[in-house]
Amino acid sequence: MTDSDADLKRRMAEAGRRLGAREAEHAAALAEARTCADRLRERVAEALDAFHEASAAAGAPQLRVELTRTRVDDKHVRSVEFSVQRGRHRAVVTVKSRGEVTLVGPFKAGKTEGPCRTFPIGAGSEISAALGEFLERFLEEAATP
Repeated sequence: MTDSDADLKRRMAEAGRRLGAREAEHAAALAEARTCADRLRERVAEALDAFHEASAAAGAPQLRVELTRTRVDDKHVRSVEFSVQRGRHRAVVTVKSRGEVTLVGPFKAGKTEGPCRTFPIGAGSEISAALGEFLERFLEEAATP
């Protein structure tokens, strides 16, 4: 190992310690956000199972869409997200450690994201109503040639 390799490793270890210490104080709030996102994802999975079964029974099994796993948000390390997608069509559910749920889209990948609707995590009935509208809009757009 060269001196420059050792210096690079040392610098990256220091950055890891510094950034890790900064973000550690958000760990509990991020865990709560993940729990909320996982519950919402489970509800979406059950709803999509019903959609897939009904569309296949109606003669259109090609309408299947993909539900991603819950993961750290693509834009914010203090948020988690999952998405529903088919081809370029996307709809994203983001849960922020600061206590918000945001429904993003539907939109086409590579295009401007939006529209967005944000709710406090505790707004259960509002989130439920919006989630249904959100998924219906996504499925309609994703199934339209």
